[in-house]
Amino acid sequence: MALRQTQHLKLLQKLSPQQIQLMKLLQLPTVALEQRIKEELELNPALEEDNNESENEDVENEYDEVDNTEAEEVSDFEEKEKEVDKIDDGYELEDYMDAGDLDAYKYEISNRSADDEVFQSVVVEGPNFHSQLEEQLGLRDLTEKQFAIGLYLIGCIDEDGYIRRDLDLVVDDLAFSQNTETSKEELVEVLTVIQEFDPAGVGARTLQECLLIQLERKPVKAKETHLAIEVVKTMMDEFSKKHYDKIIRKLNIEDDDLKEIIAEITHLNPRPGNSEGDNKGQMSEVVPDFNISVNDGIPELSINQRNLPELKISNDYIEMLKEYSRAKEKAIKEAGSFVKGKIESAQWFIEALHQRHQTMLVSMHAIMEYQKEYFASGDESKLKPMILKDIADKVGLDISTVSRVANSKYVQTPYGTFLLKTFFSESLSTEGGEEVSTREVKKILQECISGEDKKKPLTDDALCEILKEKKYNIARRTVAKYREQLDIPVARMRKEI
Repeated sequence: MALRQTQHLKLLQKLSPQQIQLMKLLQLPTVALEQRIKEELELNPALEEDNNESENEDVENEYDEVDNTEAEEVSDFEEKEKEVDKIDDGYELEDYMDAGDLDAYKYEISNRSADDEVFQSVVVEGPNFHSQLEEQLGLRDLTEKQFAIGLYLIGCIDEDGYIRRDLDLVVDDLAFSQNTETSKEELVEVLTVIQEFDPAGVGARTLQECLLIQLERKPVKAKETHLAIEVVKTMMDEFSKKHYDKIIRKLNIEDDDLKEIIAEITHLNPRPGNSEGDNKGQMSEVVPDFNISVNDGIPELSINQRNLPELKISNDYIEMLKEYSRAKEKAIKEAGSFVKGKIESAQWFIEALHQRHQTMLVSMHAIMEYQKEYFASGDESKLKPMILKDIADKVGLDISTVSRVANSKYVQTPYGTFLLKTFFSESLSTEGGEEVSTREVKKILQECISGEDKKKPLTDDALCEILKEKKYNIARRTVAKYREQLDIPVARMRKEI
């Protein structure tokens, strides 16, 4: 077969490294962005904090000021970019080695001397969850083999306090990784010892086993405790599905006895691992990325710049590049290519931060204007149906860009702090043809379920009828979908005695 040369015209669209960097920065919330800036400052010595600014005014730029600020200010990195370009005349990087081939130690500079004092942060923390279990294991009278098995089993316990790995597989793991021949029976024997440790219920393989361990460890077993043990042992499925009538018939008890059984079981800890150790007292802090205040009925927007330093390109690196550009020796010019790469990387990072700031501000301002009635009053019934495309069309950005802005970002308002994406919702038509937000319907569902009689909770059909009475023509399966989105269980699971 003869070889032939052909020409093809192909249109490709590729993202530049700078665009990719901007997209990654755009999706970061404030706290993650702080960490990302710290990492970049550590990685790139040509980038440094600008501490000469007059106390770096809080950059809470309102949308109306964006265009004026952009026109009036020429940032430090832009001036230095021109200077770098000037130096670069006649300076071709292709003539030199790639920065990855350079010996880093020749060009890295240490800003510390042997006489400098070094201060280290001391972090004090107590023993973690697994360490506490290992300490209790050390207090038991075990053989060397049992102790080794116990350590391995403790390592298999997850953050909830359970061993979810099949014991037959653990036997194989011990044989291959620890060179310890054992059997499932030996594992169960050691596991029984671990299940006597605190917190009660640790080392269980199932929820049923976890609850039984806690009930059987009660020092004084009252009547309700004995009944609770019976329910967990033989009627766990009925109890979890709230088939209380079946439990009453099987145990031949009264409603009051059932209430005591339920109270006994529900006061147990289904996740004993979370009661101690690493997860104790840890709460994730929500830092709002935007703030909306209301003055004289008019919403005003500002963006959170908490702990975000003003950045600039190092003057030392600019001077270093000037010196290297004048040199004729190949080795020095190789160092110059390394320095130039670091400076360009710093320029791109600073520019990406500025673009991120403007994109977030413009997008959030569009959201605020779209939902102006809600932000002015706090009345959720004023929320309009809004999808990503509505905002993308309004600000002239791609839908994916708006999605990144809305992802994992919080806005603080006079009515609370909310995840930004909760303001996006589909539309729903009433019987009168008026379009309303699905969030309004969800609020009505939540209010109905909050006020229901827990002995006879409202079914999805009943909720559907209530909405129809309020002129919302919604199918039962749609009601079920909204209920699930609100993390509300079915009526039977909401039933109380």
